[in-house]
Amino acid sequence: MFKSVLAFPVGSKARWLIVVAWFVAMFAIFSFNIPGKFADAENNESSSYLPADAESTRALEEAKLLTDGEQAGIVIVYSREGGLTGADRKRIRSDVATLNSDVEGTSEPFTLGEVAEDSSAALVLSSIESTGEADDLLDPVDAVRDQVSGSDGGLDVAVTGAAGYSADSIKVFEGINGTLFAAAFSLVFILLLLIYRSPFLLWFPLLAVGFAEILSRTVGFGLTEMGVTVNGQSSSILSVLVLGAGTDYALLLISRYREELRHQESKTESMRISLRSAGPAILASGGTVIAALLCLSLAELNSTASLGPIGAIGIASAMFAMLTLLPAMLVIAPRWVFWPKVPKVGTGGADAEHGPWRRLGDRTARSPRRVWVGTLVVLVVMAGGLALYDDGLTSSGGFRDKVEAVEGEQLISKSFPGGANAPTEIIVPDPADAAAVSAAVREVDGVAAVRPVGEGEPGVLLDVILEPEPYSTEAFALIPPVRDAAKEAGGPETLVGGGSAVEYDIREANKQDVKLIVPLVILVVFLILVVLLRSLAAPLILIGTVVISFLAALGVGVAISEWVFDFPGSDPSLPLFAFVFLVALGIDYNIFLMARVREETVTHGTREGMLRGLAVTGGVITSAGIVLAGTFLVLAVLPLVFLTELGITVAFGVLLDTFLVRSILVPALTLDIGPKIWWPSSLADREEEPPPGS
Repeated sequence: MFKSVLAFPVGSKARWLIVVAWFVAMFAIFSFNIPGKFADAENNESSSYLPADAESTRALEEAKLLTDGEQAGIVIVYSREGGLTGADRKRIRSDVATLNSDVEGTSEPFTLGEVAEDSSAALVLSSIESTGEADDLLDPVDAVRDQVSGSDGGLDVAVTGAAGYSADSIKVFEGINGTLFAAAFSLVFILLLLIYRSPFLLWFPLLAVGFAEILSRTVGFGLTEMGVTVNGQSSSILSVLVLGAGTDYALLLISRYREELRHQESKTESMRISLRSAGPAILASGGTVIAALLCLSLAELNSTASLGPIGAIGIASAMFAMLTLLPAMLVIAPRWVFWPKVPKVGTGGADAEHGPWRRLGDRTARSPRRVWVGTLVVLVVMAGGLALYDDGLTSSGGFRDKVEAVEGEQLISKSFPGGANAPTEIIVPDPADAAAVSAAVREVDGVAAVRPVGEGEPGVLLDVILEPEPYSTEAFALIPPVRDAAKEAGGPETLVGGGSAVEYDIREANKQDVKLIVPLVILVVFLILVVLLRSLAAPLILIGTVVISFLAALGVGVAISEWVFDFPGSDPSLPLFAFVFLVALGIDYNIFLMARVREETVTHGTREGMLRGLAVTGGVITSAGIVLAGTFLVLAVLPLVFLTELGITVAFGVLLDTFLVRSILVPALTLDIGPKIWWPSSLADREEEPPPGS
């Protein structure tokens, strides 16, 4: 019954209905510009990543009441080595007057703030009320920058502050989806052309994966309407998952379809058999990835939690398109779309006893223990790169290209305490305690100044100027002692927030997410493998190989980031994201391999089943791995350090799983362990025929 449902898309009427339904749906989606609305719904503010009970989140809500809404400060820094001249000061006064008359969208006038003790720099301050609309923040920041930014005769002027950082982040993410999709789609086009060597066949999976991408963004927009937080990073990862996984599923289905076309004339029957055979493997593979991604939904960080359902939607959309639209189009199309290698009846198919993958298996079988021990040593050496791991990447170091907000922060740090760019905020509920809190926090080593900035129903708002730059690990390390001092003087309801506190809370939440999600993903994937392989031993072995592969990939990724790109550390969420993707996607290829090996074992025994399974799946799985690695590697072209690191690490890990783990390590372990790998199923008790020549 289940396999009959899988074969439904090839029915004589169903195939046409499915194709028409997909095209009508795409027309409707574009008519309402839903993909554009999905992009507009992205929220890239770091404060939106946190759960509602985080202290910095609660401080932000209280601060809104004191400042009539969420305010993003604009800081204009004027800096000249050797000191500001009289002409510089005259220009500053002129700029302030011009900005106040010409720039719209600010919530308070521009005013001259602090002047450095050595007169080398001055700050002009204002703020913008955050409405959630990108243009409401971008327009005034761009207007200010058009008016004042740049270098002129030794005077450097830059616009920074929370509003400056937000504007630069919005600009980075504004074009990121289009750039990423175009680059990934182009790469997939080239890879499919090389794999199929047909100018016609490649358009079918490309069209199907393109439709799947649009469908995933449509459903994703529905999630944002339900309150799910989506940022530019999760949106980018969504595109990679759909393109990579969708193309993989297409490769598996088309490979089986091509084989069946060599056995019979009927395209309909060939696709029906292909769906019944490859369909369950695709569903099992996609289901494993979906289950692993949904584990992210339990994360404390909203940005991590949202990637769970968003990523799961992407994988589900890819599966749906490849199991409905793709087979329907292929059955409608004539055989010549495979030109120049049109499959003809009687020309044979995959050979389980010959070919390069069979030869690799035979060589491994001669000394499997030596092979798997040697492979493990190689992986352990690769994992040695973890000694270089440093989670010191922060917001200010997160851009690969120069951005004005970071340049402005660097100018400020030359003449002022670094925290002047984005003060830490303290909400003191009882105004009578404000003086005591100020005095206590001022005593914390690393605090430059404390000043009251507002009073209202929630209490008194204090700005704390930290000595280090606000988006640095040194500033984050000051948040706990500042909180301790503030609560001791003002009571437990005293809240500490602001940019540095938000970043600190994000890092702390990420640590908790790792402790919860990593073991949960391992457990979920293990249980799925137990059901699929009807064994306990094999799933344990497969999980172990993928985990060591992940450690090796992360080690190499860290080494590349350090030695090749000289990045200022790794994003704290890199290990978690890389783990989920590599374990889920790495298990995919082991599922494709071991499901076939088990099928062959029933007839030929474990040793021969392993060799035959490797021989018939080697080519298509390798092609799928190259495509998936290529799509993740496209993330490296984006101007964000985290996405570059993630793309490199996952791409290398996928190739490692494809060429080393699935092709050598797993076969060697299976051959060495023998039938016991299927314990406790009945296959574990089967007697094996001795290998040839023994």
